[in-house]
Amino acid sequence: MSEVDQKRLELVELEARAQQLKQEIARTEKVAPFQPQGYYTAYYATTGFMLGIFGAMTSLLFNIVGSALVGQYPLELIRVYLTFPLGDKALEMNSGLALAVGCCLYLATGMLLGIPVYLALTRWTANGTLIKRLIVASIVSLLIWIVMYYGILSWLQPAVVDMKPENLIIHQVPWWVAALTHLVFGWTLALVYPLGVLPAYRRPLEQT
Repeated sequence: MSEVDQKRLELVELEARAQQLKQEIARTEKVAPFQPQGYYTAYYATTGFMLGIFGAMTSLLFNIVGSALVGQYPLELIRVYLTFPLGDKALEMNSGLALAVGCCLYLATGMLLGIPVYLALTRWTANGTLIKRLIVASIVSLLIWIVMYYGILSWLQPAVVDMKPENLIIHQVPWWVAALTHLVFGWTLALVYPLGVLPAYRRPLEQT
């Protein structure tokens, strides 16, 4: 056997040994740590969307209990919000199906609003205390209330639904009730914040 053939044979043996070592390493280390680079916006937006339903449920429960205590219809808030698509007749509505749909729409809206609140919490209070999270959540929630009520609904509802100005959402719901509802929403997200923190993810190594 020539010297060249010996080197080729040795090369084949080395390649086989390298392949064997790779397989042994893959079997030994079945998982490898993975962490995204920088701020994981997509993950926290999705998490905020999911956790937003907790804030919506809490704020809705707050309004139901509050309405009952002051002698109003328990789902008065839902009836008022249904004036956006249905107009004045929603204020006298007692249909269980329609109110159930209204509750679902309320929860869906809360999920959408959970995105900016949770993004703010994860970006500005990642290592902060509960007090700091509550403060940030309060500020963002009140900003959302101002924008939604006085920047959007004040002109959008009259443009969409033909109804008297006094029946607008911003006139039917006292400002302090609306503000407190948004605060309860934000405070809930601050409390459930740890549920959405990105855990250390581990994925299987690619088999070679």
